[in-house]
Amino acid sequence: MEHLIRVTVYGLISGIIGTGLGGIIAFFIGNASNRILSFIIEFSAGIMTSVVCFELIPEAFDLGGVYPVFIGLVSGVAAIILIEDFIKKSDLMAGKYKNSSLLKAGMLMAIGIALHNLPEGFAVGSGFEASTRLGFTITGVIVIHDIPEGIAMAVPMRAGGVSKLKTFVYTLLSGVPMGIGAFIGAALGNISSHMIAACLSFAGGAMLYIVLGEMIPESKRIYLGRLSSVGNIIGIICGIIISKYNS
Repeated sequence: MEHLIRVTVYGLISGIIGTGLGGIIAFFIGNASNRILSFIIEFSAGIMTSVVCFELIPEAFDLGGVYPVFIGLVSGVAAIILIEDFIKKSDLMAGKYKNSSLLKAGMLMAIGIALHNLPEGFAVGSGFEASTRLGFTITGVIVIHDIPEGIAMAVPMRAGGVSKLKTFVYTLLSGVPMGIGAFIGAALGNISSHMIAACLSFAGGAMLYIVLGEMIPESKRIYLGRLSSVGNIIGIICGIIISKYNS
C-alpha cells in the first residue's frame, strides 16, 4: 500500500508541476498585444499538434493497432464537440468575461489536457512497476512535456479575463488526473495495451479538435498577420524535437 501511495504522489506531482509551470509563465504574458498573443497561441497549438501526431498517435498504434486508435480518435473529437455545444447552449460565460471565446478555448484545452494526463499517468504507474529508474525517467519527461500544455491552456484563459490566481489553480487541477492514472497503472500492474491505445488516441482526438477548431481560428480572429503562422511553424518544429527526444 505504501508503494502504491508513493507512485500516486509521483504521478500527481509530475502532472501539477508541468502544467503549473505553464500557468506561471502565463502570468508574464497576460497583458501581451494581440500580435504577441496570437503568436503564443499558435506556437502552443503547433507544439500540441506535433505531440499528438508524432508521439501520442504513433504510440497508440504500436500498443493497440488501427481499430482502438480509430475509435479513440473519433470518440475524443465527438466528446469535445458535445462539450463545446453544451458550453455554447448553456451560455455560462457570456458577458462574464471580456473575451468569452478565448476563455472557452482555454477551458476546452484544460479538458483535453486532463484527458491527456490520465493515460500519461498510466505510463508513470506502469513504469514504476517495471523499475524505479524507468518510473523516474518517465516522470521527468512528462514534467517537461506538460509545460507547453499548461501555457496553451493558461494563455487564452488570461486573455479571456480570468485572474492570475484562478488560472494558476486551473492549470494545477488539470494535472490531477496524472495522479489518478498513476494509481490505476500501479494498482493494476499490467493494463491492457488496447485500452491504453484507446485512451491515448481519445486524448489525441480531443486535443486535435481543440487546436484546429478553437485555438487557431481564435488566433486568426485576433490577429491576421504573418507572425502567428510563423509561431505555429516554430511550435510544430519544437514539438517534433520534443517527441524525438522522448523516443
